[in-house]
Amino acid sequence: MRPLSVRSACIAFAALLLPASGCRHKAQISDLTGEFVYTVLSFSPSAATAAGLHEYKGQVFDEQLDDIGPAAVDHQRRFYEDFSRRLEQFDPDKLTAQERADLAILQDRVGLALLDLVQLRSYLHNPLLYVQTLGNALYTPYVLNYAPKVERFRHIASRLRQVPLLLDQATTNITSAPAVWAKAAIESGQGIIDLVDKELRAAVPAEARKDYEDAAGIALPAMRKFQNYMQYKLQYLDNYDWRLGPDLYRKKFHYLLESGGEPSDLLVNTEREFAAVRARMFELALPLHRVLAPSHKDHEGLNGVERQQLVIGEVLASIASRHSTPESLLEDVRRDIEESRAFVQQKHLLALPAGRNLQVAPTPAFLRQLDFVSVLQAAPALQPQLGAFYWITPISPDWPKERAESKLREYDFYRLKLLTLRDAIPGRYAQTEAANTVQPEARRLLRSVFGEAAYIQGWMEYSTLAAMTAGFEDNSPEMALTFAKEQLRIIADAIVDVRLHTLNLTDQEALSLLRNGAFQEAEEAQAKLQRAKLTSCELPGYFVGAANWLKARGEYQAARGGSPGDFHDRALKQGAVPMSSLVAVLTGNT
Repeated sequence: MRPLSVRSACIAFAALLLPASGCRHKAQISDLTGEFVYTVLSFSPSAATAAGLHEYKGQVFDEQLDDIGPAAVDHQRRFYEDFSRRLEQFDPDKLTAQERADLAILQDRVGLALLDLVQLRSYLHNPLLYVQTLGNALYTPYVLNYAPKVERFRHIASRLRQVPLLLDQATTNITSAPAVWAKAAIESGQGIIDLVDKELRAAVPAEARKDYEDAAGIALPAMRKFQNYMQYKLQYLDNYDWRLGPDLYRKKFHYLLESGGEPSDLLVNTEREFAAVRARMFELALPLHRVLAPSHKDHEGLNGVERQQLVIGEVLASIASRHSTPESLLEDVRRDIEESRAFVQQKHLLALPAGRNLQVAPTPAFLRQLDFVSVLQAAPALQPQLGAFYWITPISPDWPKERAESKLREYDFYRLKLLTLRDAIPGRYAQTEAANTVQPEARRLLRSVFGEAAYIQGWMEYSTLAAMTAGFEDNSPEMALTFAKEQLRIIADAIVDVRLHTLNLTDQEALSLLRNGAFQEAEEAQAKLQRAKLTSCELPGYFVGAANWLKARGEYQAARGGSPGDFHDRALKQGAVPMSSLVAVLTGNT
């Protein structure tokens, strides 16, 4: 989610689980910020655990599972309606730049929640939300060492006992579901069953074994029953359109990407940039093509797009032949992280965290349906010392050889390095570590858990560009072409997302754009198409955000000067503010 993290499904439901509030006194933004973040987290225990909030007002969240029944959903709708009215009391012109940034986040999150509750009503149609909420609730206590292992497994057991209620609520709530959402939920649900039945069962300490076995005996039948419901009933309830349509897409786009402008304008910009990047790729590919395939004579007999396609495609195919094996993938990523860490420090791109609290590990099975080859689970905002996880999705031994090879070729030697820049250092991991120093605590939670997607996703792409500009991999032409392909990828992804949801782009047209236009491997293109259907308005955030980061750096340096590294350090210490607010926050302009 925004880039998808392990807790994103929990946070999605946090917006659906709030009580009504009758408080209408004149408040400070800081008062409402605290009320908002702690209330949201208190009504989503799985999200609270992930954020490092274990108790609040006498409630022990680690022992609880989320309540998504009709009464809870109705309470949260009333809360948001009331909260929206309370935000209207504030005149942005009378607030500081920091307060205006917080107000914008609150307004966007309230608007997004009401859009979902009143119009989209995803809790009635998306089984994947329930499944991933459950997966996060069980997996987070397993991997985060916030308490002794025995105690954490007792928390897991407590949550397992509540699984039948959660899944009964899901069965009652879901009235229809698109087939693509149901299929993803079924696959993810099986991953959670395996987690409970195998991985957690094998890891439970002896002191907690009986408690765990008793709880698993309650949960597993309910989970299998829900799997059967999804497999044998939801298939006949496929009468809900996953496409948002122009009006709803525009509303959601605004709330998620506050600085993104209009989707129609984005489409014009991305389609223009698409042609420009392809032209640049052709210029980069020609010298390599002359060395790799001299007998082809650069396909001089062809013109335009057809020549571009052959020259670029042949060079990329050669580059892609150098890649990891299924067995070496994780170790190769660990090597790349150390390389990028050393490069960032040498070039003074930003101040990196002193500790090394990033663990590389296989992506949990229940999160492997969302296209991500890598997922960064940030350290809990309130307990950053617990560390972050960089999940890498392994190549399944069940995959046919052709499918495995397609995925490995897409994430070849150079692309894997770019992925590490983007998701780890200096990208998402470095950004979240800096965000976890924001004070006061309520502001830190607001900007870490609910911050603007364009800031987060944009930093991932912009920071990769900053590393490339600084000479990463000694300005290798192969790396330069692979990076241009990465830029083309985020452009194509944005085009596909907008066109799928607003202009009825077909699957075949989307796949053609991704494969032929953006040179993506078949496995990658299929996964990206599914992601666009599962997560509307998310994919454009990378393009929108990167453009806004470049703009913000230019404006900041024009006003204050300094090196790019100085700008990066100052900007990251603000947390995920709306990009439209970033320069004002940095310069203190009111």
